[in-house]
Amino acid sequence: MPASQTASLLTDSTLESLRARTPGLRSTVHFNHAGASLPSTGTLEAIHAHLQREATMGPMEAGVAAREQTERARLLAARLLNAQPDEIALTGGNSPGWSAAFAALPPWRPGDRILVGRHEWGGNLAAMRLAAQRTGAIVETIPSDESGCVDPQALEAMLDERVRLIALTWLPANGGLINPAAAIGLVARRHGIAYFVDAAQAVGQLPVDVAEIGCDVLSGAGRKALRGPRGTGLLYVRRDFLDKLIPACVDTHSAPLGADGQPVLRQDAARLESAENSLALRCGLANALQEALDIGVDAIRMRIDAAAETLRAQLEDIAGITVLDQGRERSGLVSFNMAGRDAVSVQRALAGRGVTIGSNGVPYTPLDMQARGLTQIARASVSYLTSGEEIDRLLEALRSI
Repeated sequence: MPASQTASLLTDSTLESLRARTPGLRSTVHFNHAGASLPSTGTLEAIHAHLQREATMGPMEAGVAAREQTERARLLAARLLNAQPDEIALTGGNSPGWSAAFAALPPWRPGDRILVGRHEWGGNLAAMRLAAQRTGAIVETIPSDESGCVDPQALEAMLDERVRLIALTWLPANGGLINPAAAIGLVARRHGIAYFVDAAQAVGQLPVDVAEIGCDVLSGAGRKALRGPRGTGLLYVRRDFLDKLIPACVDTHSAPLGADGQPVLRQDAARLESAENSLALRCGLANALQEALDIGVDAIRMRIDAAAETLRAQLEDIAGITVLDQGRERSGLVSFNMAGRDAVSVQRALAGRGVTIGSNGVPYTPLDMQARGLTQIARASVSYLTSGEEIDRLLEALRSI
């Protein structure tokens, strides 16, 4: 059973306690949780404790001493995603994990087809298009339905024997839409096509069950909804899919030499890891994962959804502001634009008033931005920690500019 199914409701007293253990909330009104959220005191202490061990014991010796603690992140990530620990790689972030898995796929051939959702992350799209340029493969966009979501029926109509990969960004970076990841997975499984899910914004914000989604690979970030340290990520690789992935780069961790001097690839997802990583950050990630599991992702989802819907409704009442979110079900990313001002200037004006938001340009989600005629969007993303008072501060600041 996914850990999220055991969630309890977040009470006011629990939220107050969680906010008190988040030092960043004392100095900023933070609405850029989709960029990077604010870590807890516990996560900071876990990082600092390992750095202290490295300073006093020596970094290599500290790594041996803390091996069980750092590996705990893998076990907790498996619980969070309803996976097995050997299906989890610990990475340096969402993009490094996704890219490592993509680069490990068998060589592309002329005419091979890669099908992507309209909301695909620009970094993933760059990797796929570069591979296509080199090999003659083709990257094509799956149509969206009237709500803006990737359309599973349209995907099915595109399929033939040349389709080798379906890639989906589950929660786009440029707004609140949530794509139907499980419905896309049903199509991929029915036709035996590799299926990659970029879940950078989903992990820690929504219940994630890789078995239900039906994906072969799923990547996530530590720094976003999980409130973990920047420079950490999770990569799920389905056990039966692992042998299809030959890493582009290996070392003594991912492919140690055997007695005959030949490399022996690991038989778990860690074949996509590097021997060189920050164990201090992994300690912090383990703490962040434990906190998310203790709170319960169902409860987190309910709280984020309530805050985001409140913010959307009130933004729509401000003259000159257009809320840009699409989709039937929405995430905690709230996108909007202000008449007469570009998104970056709105972001800077709010920062001058002590309120932090994000702004996205075309490179982040190029296919969707171009399809909708958008050049920039302002993005206010909420957390389960977001309070009504903070929403009021944001709205007041927007009215003032």
